[in-house]
Amino acid sequence: PLAERRLRDVRLGELPTWLATRDFSPQGLLGGVQKAWNGYCNKYINVRKGGAAGVSMLLAGYCILSYGWSYQHISKISFLMSY
Repeated sequence: PLAERRLRDVRLGELPTWLATRDFSPQGLLGGVQKAWNGYCNKYINVRKGGAAGVSMLLAGYCILSYGWSYQHISKISFLMSY
């Protein structure tokens, strides 16, 4: 069935029908975020022969995001477009 497919398995012509089967309620969106987080943890953190790659990726993303929020000259689009 189309509703059970992942986005990457849906063809372009089937996309509107697939989107109509999705749950866009707050509870459905929260469930999607939770499923994505669990997938990230299972792929990068909860692995048998894993290293620090998953945790370091998460920390690096947090550092870049917090740096961008802290400095206003980075967060302004006009500054980035002037170069």
